Amino acid sequence: MDAEIAGADIAGPGHQSNRPAAWRECPGQRLGADGAAGIVRPLAEEVPVGLTYNGLAHAVMMATPADLEDFATGFSVTEAIVPSAAAIRDLRVTHASGGITVDMRIPGDAFARLLARRRHLTGRTGCGVCGVEDLAAFDPAPPPVPVGGRVALSAVRAALDGLAARQVLNARVHMVHGAAWAGPDGALRLVREDVGRHNALDKLVGAGLRDGIAFDAGFGLITSRCSYEMVQKAAMAGLTVLVAISAPTARAVDMAHAAGLTLVALARHDAQIIFTHQGRIDTAA
Repeated sequence: MDAEIAGADIAGPGHQSNRPAAWRECPGQRLGADGAAGIVRPLAEEVPVGLTYNGLAHAVMMATPADLEDFATGFSVTEAIVPSAAAIRDLRVTHASGGITVDMRIPGDAFARLLARRRHLTGRTGCGVCGVEDLAAFDPAPPPVPVGGRVALSAVRAALDGLAARQVLNARVHMVHGAAWAGPDGALRLVREDVGRHNALDKLVGAGLRDGIAFDAGFGLITSRCSYEMVQKAAMAGLTVLVAISAPTARAVDMAHAAGLTLVALARHDAQIIFTHQGRIDTAA
């Protein structure tokens, strides 16, 4: 499945299209002990991406302009707007000078629930609960995750070792987040990247759902810290094991406990911390 790994066309300055590239070169002046020098640095692009449902504007997220079909699908499922990717009947991406719009057609019952929520988001690079009007509306509890299978610690280490080489955009700009899914053998099947950590995970979820991947038959990896929103999105997608390179928040650990999700964090090849539901990790293998 190597063709599925890279995901985005990370075309840059030479991109022959009217669509925004995932990165572009920006001039600057480097200051150092040896003085000042002009440089050109590749930087990740971020553009406003408007998500609309049945013509109704719902959210504007700042995102890397790549894999937007995956992003919109993943966002719709992890935010409980639709119960599954199959519920999105049509998805269209429209590029304009001021940004990008992704319009989705969803069933009437899902649209009615969306209207009832009255949740209008203005996201700052993948914001979590922006737009929730009061604490009473803040209910982040996801449904319990599937039982899933056990994951060998050796597979986790193999996936960690291979992740950097699969982050094609980050290899160029050294600044974007990554989210990946690995099979039970640790082989990376999907990798998605974005300036926003939530966006990267939504892109991964969307790509997997559109491709028919059973997320409980492997494990997810994220390169960022693991906040409660990341656990919530992982659980909504049906992941049973989530591995984070950085640390989790205490609320993320609480949510993982409640959802039945195995959370492994501060993960490196030679050391990891299993915070919840340790039984899914086979430390002898």
